[in-house]
Amino acid sequence: MSKHMNPAKVRGIVAVRADAGGGNDLKEVLANLQKNWQAFKDTQAEKDKEVAAKFDDVVTTEKFDRINSSVSELQAAVDQANAKLAAMSVNGGGAGQVKDKEYTDAFRAHFRKGDVQASLNKGADDEGGYLAPVEWDRTITDKLVEISPMRQIAQVQQISTNGFRKLFNEKGTGSGWVGETAARPETTTPTFGSMTYTTGELYANPAATQQMLDDAEVNLEQWLAAEVDQEFAYQEGIAFVSGNGVNKPAGFLTYVTGAANAAAHPYGAIPTGVTAAGAAAVTSDEVIDLIGSIPTPYLAGSRFVMNRSTIFSLRKLKDGQGNYLWQPSFQIGQPQTMVGYPITEMPAMPNIAAGAFPIAFGNFQRGYLIVDRVGVRVLRDPYTNKPFVHFYTTKRVGGGLLNPEVLRVLKNAAA
Repeated sequence: MSKHMNPAKVRGIVAVRADAGGGNDLKEVLANLQKNWQAFKDTQAEKDKEVAAKFDDVVTTEKFDRINSSVSELQAAVDQANAKLAAMSVNGGGAGQVKDKEYTDAFRAHFRKGDVQASLNKGADDEGGYLAPVEWDRTITDKLVEISPMRQIAQVQQISTNGFRKLFNEKGTGSGWVGETAARPETTTPTFGSMTYTTGELYANPAATQQMLDDAEVNLEQWLAAEVDQEFAYQEGIAFVSGNGVNKPAGFLTYVTGAANAAAHPYGAIPTGVTAAGAAAVTSDEVIDLIGSIPTPYLAGSRFVMNRSTIFSLRKLKDGQGNYLWQPSFQIGQPQTMVGYPITEMPAMPNIAAGAFPIAFGNFQRGYLIVDRVGVRVLRDPYTNKPFVHFYTTKRVGGGLLNPEVLRVLKNAAA
């Protein structure tokens, strides 16, 4: 942190700029990030001199920790803005023209007063409740992409049934050399394996008073999305990383060698690319070796996945030429990087600890599949908790390993 900038001011900038998400505000955040990154490197140089002199100045250490925290906060603001851009790109720019005005208007009337109109029947099905209008569904999906990091980097498949079955070619086609008139005996044929990706049900049950719903100034779409998306994204974030697959997605870490789903995929488990020598630390060589553990054909599109605490710890690592492995975002739309590869901050990833898997690396677009059962459903309940009206909202989501060959993890040594 620059000596002219206090921590409170930095935190204030982050909060405002993260909401702004672009324009001059975000450019100011980028400028501050670059300034603080330079201060980080200068302070690290001071610490290196102290280490060489076998002297530890607590003032320098405290200054270094403040700068490191500031860099993390500013980078988080840039990441949040980039996530909004990603959500707009994935979902066509967010809410647009109403596609089914009659149904949308009928649903809003039901939402406010409980009115059931004939046009609303198209939203009913055998499972009960009503399908949310396209605009509402899209709003919640936009927010999930923005908040849930895995949705930004994994492959997402919409399905219309409870499960999705995928075949995997396990190869095995035989061949041979023959002479012009030699016999051509039958060769071996390839075999296939399969995996079924089933969905679990995510739910939220926000409530509002009838007076709130009567207020015409309330933006119901935004209110519903705000109540639902945070909880959905939180639950998804955990499940996509470490979910056990029972009524929820199977997290990718459960497919690592030795984990619960190690034998579930026809291609095998996700290999441990590197086992760190330390139980509570990771070295620059180990990070570079993790990249090298991925076969060259699979490196395109690869990225690091780790939580903020791990990023915080790795930020001071350098290569053999004294260059920092971590680099901040340099412009809008670009992520932070490690050894030139993007980093996705994943809060559900484990911290650096004995026997943990704090870092994953690879192409998650080819490595992990999210399946969405199309449609958000909302059941209006004005009876259970008067005077509140509850909106029981559900979305069916699944997930699992798509290809273990394109992913690797780093494991800390046991204690």
